[in-house]
Amino acid sequence: MDGKYPEKKWSVRKDLEVQMRELTKISMVAVSNKLNPGKLNYCMEIFGYDFIIDEEFKAWLIEVNTNPCLEESSELLKMLLPRMIGNY
Repeated sequence: MDGKYPEKKWSVRKDLEVQMRELTKISMVAVSNKLNPGKLNYCMEIFGYDFIIDEEFKAWLIEVNTNPCLEESSELLKMLLPRMIGNY
């Protein structure tokens, strides 16, 4: 996407990723009192974040899934998912 709109001087890493990280952070802060209510040590949960990008290259958070699909539907996911859940 960086090369598709060079006149916008837009970067996935410098612009889009920063926006998505900030939206993720805001959402986690908003529900922080609901996460790990039992105060368990050594626990984790995987969240699936869905974003959309508008015509001005602004990222919008659509939804957060607490039980995202972990289907290896692409070569990237085939590499990342097993490493993420410890099956490598």
